[in-house]
Amino acid sequence: MTTDWRSETVDHVRALIVRAEPDVVEEARWKKPSNPAGVPTFSADGLICTVETYKDKVKLTFAKGASLADPSGIFNASLDAGTRRAIDLHEGDQPDADAFVALVREAVALNRG
Repeated sequence: MTTDWRSETVDHVRALIVRAEPDVVEEARWKKPSNPAGVPTFSADGLICTVETYKDKVKLTFAKGASLADPSGIFNASLDAGTRRAIDLHEGDQPDADAFVALVREAVALNRG
């Protein structure tokens, strides 16, 4: 049995988040019958982002994404949302590691502001 690409993507993103903020806290929240495992959330002095898996993508939603600088243009979803911004990763996609780590670090700094 091969590992699902979404699981591999989540594992990769998790490693980048930990690289950006070693003291990050990962929790599963919002458990429900349709998603008994819940939604992985990553926090450091406040919510940084959530990681949701869908049939065709992995969605990384940054809680305060609209307040973050995004010089690399890594955000590609929820661009018109009032507070959040997201990154949708499809099969074969990998986020730019350095840009993603910088984004996580900026989100943590904003939380600690």
